[in-house]
Amino acid sequence: MASKFFLLALLAMSASRAIASDPGQLQDFCVADRTSQVFVNGFACKDPKTAVAEDFFFSGLHMAGNTSNKQGSAVTAVNVAQIAGLNTLGISLVRVDYAPNGQNAPHIHPRATEILTVLEGSLYVGFVTSNPENKLFAKFLNKGDVFVFPQGLIHFQFNLGTNKAIAIAALSSKNPGVITIANAVFGSKPSISDDILAKAFQVDKNIVDNIQAQF
Repeated sequence: MASKFFLLALLAMSASRAIASDPGQLQDFCVADRTSQVFVNGFACKDPKTAVAEDFFFSGLHMAGNTSNKQGSAVTAVNVAQIAGLNTLGISLVRVDYAPNGQNAPHIHPRATEILTVLEGSLYVGFVTSNPENKLFAKFLNKGDVFVFPQGLIHFQFNLGTNKAIAIAALSSKNPGVITIANAVFGSKPSISDDILAKAFQVDKNIVDNIQAQF
C-alpha cells in the first residue's frame, strides 16, 4: 500500500513539474518559424540545419527606454518575438526603465514567474495573493536587490527616488504575456458595462465613465 502511495505521489509531482512552465524541448533547440501556417502551442520549428547565430541573438538592452508617458516607465522585452531561438526554451528577459515617480503599473504574467533585480536606483515592489486573502507582499529594493513575483499574481514596481531607476527581470516562459489590470478592466474593446464596473468597485457610474475615458 505504501509503495502505491509513493508511486502516485511521484506521478503527481512529475505532472506538476510538466505543467509548471513551457513544454520541454525534445531536441537541442527549436528556432521559431514565424512564417509557418501551422498552428501549435507556441511556434513551429524551422529546419535546424538552417539555424544561424542571429537566431539566438538580440542587441539593445544597453539602450534606455522612453519613459515619457503617463506611467513614467518603459519595458524592453526580449522574448521569442525578438529571439526566435528562445522557442521552447521556457525563458525570456525584460529591461524596465523608470523615471522618478514612474511605475510599472499593477499587472500579471499569465504564463510566467518573474525574478527581478535592480541595476540602478531604488524601487518599491510587491505582489498580491489570490482570493480570499489578497495579502500584499511588498519591499523596498536598492541596487543589487532581487525580488520574485509568482506566476499569475498581480504585481508592480514604483520608483520612489528622485533619480531614474533600471531593473532587469527574467521570466519563466518564452512568451510570458502581460495583462495590465487598469488597461484590461477600463480599456477593453468593447468596453465592460459601466453598470458592472460600478457595482464591482462600489462607485458611481460617472466615476467609471471618467476612468474609461482615460483609456
